[in-house]
Amino acid sequence: MNLSPDDTIMFSAWGVPINATVFYTWIVMALLTVASILITRNLRPDVPPNRWRTALEVIVQGIQGQIEEISQGPSRHLLYYAGTLFLFVAASNLLLVIPGFEPPTSSLSTTTALALSVLIAVPLFGISSRGLGGYLKTYLEPSVIMLPFNIISEFSRGISLAIRLYGNIMSGAVIAAILLTVAPFFFPVVMDVLGLLTGMIQAYIFAILATVYISSATAPPSRIQKDIP
Repeated sequence: MNLSPDDTIMFSAWGVPINATVFYTWIVMALLTVASILITRNLRPDVPPNRWRTALEVIVQGIQGQIEEISQGPSRHLLYYAGTLFLFVAASNLLLVIPGFEPPTSSLSTTTALALSVLIAVPLFGISSRGLGGYLKTYLEPSVIMLPFNIISEFSRGISLAIRLYGNIMSGAVIAAILLTVAPFFFPVVMDVLGLLTGMIQAYIFAILATVYISSATAPPSRIQKDIP
């Protein structure tokens, strides 16, 4: 049993080996792209809304409302970013029910890449919202002494995100493989149901934590000072 899809080589392209992590990541990206095209092809102001469009608008508005509640203000770009993270992680975990599919999120390289994207997005959102000088000042709050600790805290966020997502998804895959050898006809059904639930929860938590980290970088100074006792 391979503990990570990185160990499985699917094929080689121009002499470059393509492992299962990259291959299944391409599948998830292709499915999300096709689904988004099919869902949004009739989303035009001149087209009367149907039940699918109404349901989609309710879901998007609900997600946007929760993000605005965390960020204390409208943030359409944050909605795009956090929503993309949620859809990718959720789709990767939901496709686990397909026999033979190995979710890319069960690879530490994928979760590390997602965490790195959050680490890059935090300063980008912070600089665009508060300016370069205003964002850099946050590392000196509440005093200059806290500079090294704030830098360490920034990187520890990304590490914790990667390890948390990888650990939860990987542990579920390992437990399912062990139970499959014990009772191959009963436990796989139970583990698939639990895997779907866990996968959705992990996708939600990952997106919410990314939203919280970005919101803390884009918060105005007045709000930060109010939060400090």
